[in-house]
Amino acid sequence: MSPGPRQWIERYLVHLETERRLSPHTLSNYRRDLLGVADFCEAQGLSRWQALDAKHVRSYLAARHRAGIGGRSLARALSALRSFLRFLIREGELSVNVAQGVRAPKAARKLPEPLDADEMGRLLALPAEQPLAARDWAMLELMYSAGLRLAELVSLNVGDVDLAEGRVPVTGKGGKTRVVPVGRYARDALAAWQRHRAGLAGPDEPALFVSRRGGRLSPRSVQQRFRLWGIKQGIASRVHPHKLRHAFASHLLESSGDLRAVQELLGHADISTTQVYTHLDFQHLAEVYDKAHPRARKRSGD
Repeated sequence: MSPGPRQWIERYLVHLETERRLSPHTLSNYRRDLLGVADFCEAQGLSRWQALDAKHVRSYLAARHRAGIGGRSLARALSALRSFLRFLIREGELSVNVAQGVRAPKAARKLPEPLDADEMGRLLALPAEQPLAARDWAMLELMYSAGLRLAELVSLNVGDVDLAEGRVPVTGKGGKTRVVPVGRYARDALAAWQRHRAGLAGPDEPALFVSRRGGRLSPRSVQQRFRLWGIKQGIASRVHPHKLRHAFASHLLESSGDLRAVQELLGHADISTTQVYTHLDFQHLAEVYDKAHPRARKRSGD
């Protein structure tokens, strides 16, 4: 007699424990996810795994989503089911993995809360008399002014930033180049740093930002320095490079509402990526709607 659906799950868990040597915590997650699928199958009248099809899998995910289960948990459950069905194929119980082409709902992208304008002002008011502090000030100002990615910042070379014109060409993801404006405060900070740079940079070193040893500054070093300045300047939340990029995008969007322009400045290929930075409150949106929509404006005399 062929094992029942739950017996197959237990066999699979033994396989994970003995052959793949997964941790007890991971095994517990697999058990919970797969027994959840088994409960769903029983409620649907499915008594054998062969009766499961892609439509059932999608219905299961939809039901869990309606119950408030998040995208990450659903993706994990779907991954467990796919792996389990591959095991059943290996054991000769199934011929097709019906979960393979099914997609879980996307997990919401979680971004750090941006620093507000007051916090940014406090962070950027650091004492910049010493060479390394002048360098860090220039990096902080440039990242906030231009919305650069960390990799874009550390890859800059001397001469890339046009201080006279206030702009910098940046090569971002996919090798795409964009030209980003550089504000007055960032230009002042960069000019101050360049007066110190010659005393630190090694011979023939092209990097704009260098370490105390004279070579190109590493991404890890930038992260450490930003965190240090966040603590020194009394910023409550942890300061890291992406947080400045996030502040750049959020503050521009709050002031202008121009999503397309911010998309270009950030170097996003898809505007949906830019939309995760929006923090426009409802009052602002309502004001834009009232001013712009033909049916929103009240008639005089109303």
